[in-house]
Amino acid sequence: MLRKLEKAEQKWGGSNKLIDQWLKSRRKLLVHYCQIAGLPPYGKSEKSLPSFEKVKIFCDLLVDYVSEGHFEIYDTVVNACSEYGESSKTLAQQMLPKITPTTNIALDFNDKYAETQDDQVFSQLDKDLSELAHNMETRFELEDELLEMLYRKHSEHSQQA
Repeated sequence: MLRKLEKAEQKWGGSNKLIDQWLKSRRKLLVHYCQIAGLPPYGKSEKSLPSFEKVKIFCDLLVDYVSEGHFEIYDTVVNACSEYGESSKTLAQQMLPKITPTTNIALDFNDKYAETQDDQVFSQLDKDLSELAHNMETRFELEDELLEMLYRKHSEHSQQA
């Protein structure tokens, strides 16, 4: 996921402050994910669960990220696509319902882990992190399609001008 993020940053970085902030938020989320999941370069030396505080921070970042998308970024992208015609706006609007299920899964993860210190619940963390990673990868792909659509339309419009 980090490699795909690097490609996204190279492709769309610097084109819009809001998109730059969004990609920065995605990077921060992924780094914290790797830390609590014990993935390289943050591997765990022993089989232990991350601290409650680290999971809480990750949950906060996760909610912030999905909220930022739904309440700031997506509307901006749809509005920008509308500048390039109704078909672009319609395509952008069709992407949003595909992203919504990924939001629900992220919020469910947050509801389960953000406020608990129950060892029984935490024993499911590795499995749930794996499922969340798959979900977020799907989300990032859909978001990248949305950005690509905007980028492509913007490039076509710039060439015509």
